[in-house]
Amino acid sequence: MTENKNKIAIIALVVVFVLPVILAKVALENDWFNKGATNQGELLTPPVDLSKGFSELPPLWRLVYVLPEECDAKCTNAIYALGQIHIALGKHMDRVEPLIITTETSQLSALDVTLDTSQKSNNTPLDRMKQIKTLNLTKENVNEMFKSVSSDGIFIVDTLNNGMLKHELYSNKEEAVQASRSILSDIKKLLKLSRIG
Repeated sequence: MTENKNKIAIIALVVVFVLPVILAKVALENDWFNKGATNQGELLTPPVDLSKGFSELPPLWRLVYVLPEECDAKCTNAIYALGQIHIALGKHMDRVEPLIITTETSQLSALDVTLDTSQKSNNTPLDRMKQIKTLNLTKENVNEMFKSVSSDGIFIVDTLNNGMLKHELYSNKEEAVQASRSILSDIKKLLKLSRIG
């Protein structure tokens, strides 16, 4: 009788302590869940070093977009998203700067059209949309900064001018809105963890 109780106790110990470890190992090997990654954008490893172009700028978090030569639907959605995300940050607006990088080949007229359209369609005061800053750099400088990754996206840049996350652009309005929510979610998490900027 005592021998049976000992066997049951040993089996219970194995079940309680060893079985969860085995299940966890199987779950990890089979990718049954996301391994702790909570970011929704593409994590850039190594980060994109933007310090060459940003050295004179104050230490803030930034949402960065490079204005292309031809501004298509993806481009206008990206410019619009920068303004909307910045407004949605509420009390954290002063910690984040939406920034559009322009070059000698960028379609600058797209900025005027997009900002005017944003104002009319949402009854948003133009002053709020004017919080999107522009930085004019040479094409050569931009190519050097983005040599390891395509500049076609919206980048979350930390206070040390490291591009940490890249979010894709979408020409479809609904997909672009969903992408904006993802960017907002990522930047809010980073701001919560950061005491700088």
